[in-house]
Amino acid sequence: MDTESGKRRTVSRAPRFIKASRPLHLSWRVGVFVVGLAVVVTGVILLPLPGPGWVVIFGGMAIWATEFSWAQAVMRYTRRKLRQGAEWAKRRRAERSGRSERETGQQSTPPSDEAGTSPEPDQPPKSSPAGGQGPSDRSSSTSADMR
Repeated sequence: MDTESGKRRTVSRAPRFIKASRPLHLSWRVGVFVVGLAVVVTGVILLPLPGPGWVVIFGGMAIWATEFSWAQAVMRYTRRKLRQGAEWAKRRRAERSGRSERETGQQSTPPSDEAGTSPEPDQPPKSSPAGGQGPSDRSSSTSADMR
């Protein structure tokens, strides 16, 4: 931290010989900005397309964060919000699984049969209410039955 202003100072990741020369260090920072901008623009282009648009944008922000304090602040804010969102999702998932178990009175995982496979939830019932015939019995009827 900078003792005079109370702000966090950015430590440039430029090599020592570049930091030694002011014009060279300025050109380094411009180069970092241009590369970061190219990555961020690529991410913005990828947003409507299938692909990792947001990941690319945050990659560009990480490039900027190596030289610019405003980008470091954005990255800290983003990390904090991502952690909060992940914690909220975990709590929500735990609440929903606990609620569904209480409402149905069943466990969240279906019981398995003797063969070790779980039952198929989308299978039709074995007998239908109309005459006790299952779907396979109806398909075996003759054309005389359909008149």
